Amino acid sequence: MNRYTALRLLALVFLTLPVALHAEPKKPAAPDVWPKAKPTTHDYKKWEKNIATFEAADKESPPAKGSILFVGSSTIVRWKTLAEDFAGVPVLNRGFGGNQIKDTTFYADRMIFPYAPKAIFLRAGGNDINAGWPAEDVFADFKTFVAKVRERLPNIPIYYIGLSPTIKRLAQVDEGNKLNDMIIAWAKEQTGITYIDTRTLSLDKEGKVRPELFVEDMLHFNAEGYKLLAAALKPFVTAAAK
Repeated sequence: MNRYTALRLLALVFLTLPVALHAEPKKPAAPDVWPKAKPTTHDYKKWEKNIATFEAADKESPPAKGSILFVGSSTIVRWKTLAEDFAGVPVLNRGFGGNQIKDTTFYADRMIFPYAPKAIFLRAGGNDINAGWPAEDVFADFKTFVAKVRERLPNIPIYYIGLSPTIKRLAQVDEGNKLNDMIIAWAKEQTGITYIDTRTLSLDKEGKVRPELFVEDMLHFNAEGYKLLAAALKPFVTAAAK
């Protein structure tokens, strides 16, 4: 590179630097459009590749039976420190995509029963509500999930990790809490069904959602958010492992 070319490049850097320094900050993630009309159909097959990936991984390296099984949607999928957070406890993560409770029920024969789990922790329901399903329908889907699991594993403890507020889906908090409340009341009447309350997990002392607990999309937890979630679940995971 000759001296003239070098000077031109240097000048270009100085010309563009003010623009970069004064660039507008990234806008926060837009909230999901909601409410929506109640769906009339549901596509179970959209998750076939996810389930096939689990099956391929299991053939290559079969997981030990009797683990504490975590299932559900993206909160579970993105929990990369699950084994580390519950060190000493055999945990298995089989969350997939942005699935709804009914999807986990549909694929139970392939991604729950083969592992003969000792206990199941489910975190799902938020995508269901976001898709337009009323809390009553989502609650019915949860009971169907429990019934399906209990057909094959009649005594297995099932833990439902309650929904917690996010900034992206702030308008859905009331519907999410409605679902939480229905599961709380029903679980009290059941044997081996435990509801874990996380509705204040992401809130500050004034009851506002803490943005510092989320990644840029303001929907999914970051590392700090998962630390709080792990702390909330630890007593239950420890008890389930005994």
